[in-house]
Amino acid sequence: MSDTGVPARRSAVYLLDQILGEGRLMSELTGSGALDKLPVEDRARAARLATDTLRGMERADRLLQKHLSKYPPLTVRNVLRVGTVELCTGAAAHGVVNAMVELVSKHPRLSHLKGLTNAVLRKVAADGPDAWQNLRAPRLPKWLRGPLVQAWGADAMAAMEIAHFNGAPLDLTARDDPQAVATATGGTLLPNGSVRIRDAGQVSSMPGFAEGAWWVQDAAAAMPVQILAPKPGEKVLDLCAAPGGKTMQLAAAGAQVTALDDSAGRMTRVEENLSRTGLKAELVVADALSAKGQYDAVLLDAPCSATGTIRRHPDLPQAKDGSEFGALIDLQEQLIDHAWTLLKPGGRLVFCTCSLLPDEGEVQVDEALIRHTDMETDRHALDRPGIDPDWQTTEGGLRLRPDFWSDKGGMDGFYMACLRKSA
Repeated sequence: MSDTGVPARRSAVYLLDQILGEGRLMSELTGSGALDKLPVEDRARAARLATDTLRGMERADRLLQKHLSKYPPLTVRNVLRVGTVELCTGAAAHGVVNAMVELVSKHPRLSHLKGLTNAVLRKVAADGPDAWQNLRAPRLPKWLRGPLVQAWGADAMAAMEIAHFNGAPLDLTARDDPQAVATATGGTLLPNGSVRIRDAGQVSSMPGFAEGAWWVQDAAAAMPVQILAPKPGEKVLDLCAAPGGKTMQLAAAGAQVTALDDSAGRMTRVEENLSRTGLKAELVVADALSAKGQYDAVLLDAPCSATGTIRRHPDLPQAKDGSEFGALIDLQEQLIDHAWTLLKPGGRLVFCTCSLLPDEGEVQVDEALIRHTDMETDRHALDRPGIDPDWQTTEGGLRLRPDFWSDKGGMDGFYMACLRKSA
């Protein structure tokens, strides 16, 4: 890692400029090489600084506004935000202030603002850390907060925002033996069989990674396959399969798996993960709506708003405005209808989305039940270890939220339902 920390901080500010100024997502930026020129340690630090700043941005802006008569250009504002979050979460004031001033002083268009940067961050260093602790958990932007308060109520929304601010631990799904993975990694076994790691370092150096004993998958994301309950030898289609966590779950259960996704790049990752874990599946790169065949079961993890993953991806509500959600909801409906044609009589479809919006979950299934007279929800499929009966919904699905399991570190927001076709 660089001695001054300037390269990592400069890259963190660049990520924030792109997310907040251009509406790009962190995954898109890192996937297209935004951090590739940095050493590995600096790469991790830049991503962490940007993520921490996005989580704490409302708090940072509240502290900064006391010291600014007007907002500086976005890049300087982001320099101040990163510096404020660092100062208020335990970083040494001297190092942070010097690095941020150097960063601004070397900027071709903004170097005249190095004095402002120095003065503001010194004031934050003096009074920020104490004030930080007393501020509320940052709220979601109004465009998303409004619909979620309407859906779940103000108290639930506040609890979810606390979960978002706290971030997410690392969850693992074991290929064979969850208890053995928990013992080897020093993790905690969750009620559904996932293994939770509190302070994970580099994933690839953890015990069992090279041997393929586990893969990274949030506990909530592991539940759709658990309620599908694949049996050895069953012919199962995993639609929209990448990055492949559910494909591996299906294969580990002994199912005969076809995994389909339209992204060749993302399917390369699925292939790598299958190779590492020694599991097998047929991989198909194609549009999900073009899938053919007849299957005992179909898993449809449909493209969605991903609003259930904000504790892990705090860039999402800042980069997006909800304008594309309508098209996603229409696509989900088409995918459910197409998946239904691929099921044998008596077969089952698990539909799921990592969304907190009822329009992408409960409403989709309500409407699908009206469209398909041979469809019913299988409520018994939800009788699984770790699934609280209170999470079941009126139409027979399962609603998971970030504030559930709050004493254990939360979970991603998800909706899922097991839909059974008449024999």
